[in-house]
Amino acid sequence: MKKGFITGVGALTLLGASLGTSCLTSSVEETLFVASPLTQEGGFTPGIEGPACDREGAIFAVNYGAQQTIGRVTPSGEGEQYVRLPGESIGNGIRFDRQGMMYVADYTEHNVLKIDPDTRTITVHAHEPKMNQPNDLTMMRDGTLFASDPNWSDGTGQVWRIDPDGQVLLVAPHMGTTNGIEVSPDESKLYVNESVQRNVWVFDIGPGHSLSNKRIFRKFDDFGFDGMRCDVDGNLYITRYGKGTVVKVSPSGEILREINVLGEKPSNICFGGPDGRTAYVTEVTKTRLVAFRVDRPGLAWSRWRDR
Repeated sequence: MKKGFITGVGALTLLGASLGTSCLTSSVEETLFVASPLTQEGGFTPGIEGPACDREGAIFAVNYGAQQTIGRVTPSGEGEQYVRLPGESIGNGIRFDRQGMMYVADYTEHNVLKIDPDTRTITVHAHEPKMNQPNDLTMMRDGTLFASDPNWSDGTGQVWRIDPDGQVLLVAPHMGTTNGIEVSPDESKLYVNESVQRNVWVFDIGPGHSLSNKRIFRKFDDFGFDGMRCDVDGNLYITRYGKGTVVKVSPSGEILREINVLGEKPSNICFGGPDGRTAYVTEVTKTRLVAFRVDRPGLAWSRWRDR
């Protein structure tokens, strides 16, 4: 399985690293939007989530081999345990800032954790007992985080803002089961989806990173949502939990395409590779990472080059 992947997505990743992205996009004919397995089945627990890529292209996802861990996977699919979280902490969404620090939503302990990549030291960046369970994260250029916070038993949720100094503020109460969350490329909009209600909302981001003008961006009639990420053009890639797909939606809310991800329960997505055009999806049914090539780089990947 791993060998077969290297001849597809992995080979393109390695080729791009050695020849440069211009050669990759102009001289190599590639298949876009077709998923292939990256890691073996069963390498993660059913709590597989995250994911996020660092500057070197490694993919990080939670619950590698056991709960309370974070795994590090190379673009060719080789994995290792990166850290074990302390106490009762269990991770969910992951984000990196532009300095390379990792931030992890710790849903059991109501924290956002911070991990130093040089020492792998884990500290509490933010703690808020009033959180239900911080679930997914998105980050602005200045290090401000927004965290989705669902209450699954009640079918409700909210959104918190975590400032760079770790101060926490409730910015969107009284929502449905908030899950995927993402900022637009120009940082003027915040997208939040509700897994049970099947709504994708959009807010305007104003001065001081305040939120206003909440409105429906897109509503779906079936299946749930989980994580979502933007590309550099502002297209949203939304994981359709239970349907086994990732849907690509334009900034105007138009469905552009739907990608089969080889398992019924995709939990989240990120972008990486040498050109930012490899999408990595955490999939719960087969507890593995899958990958597919896309046409435009991911937004978070582009931030590594915007320092």
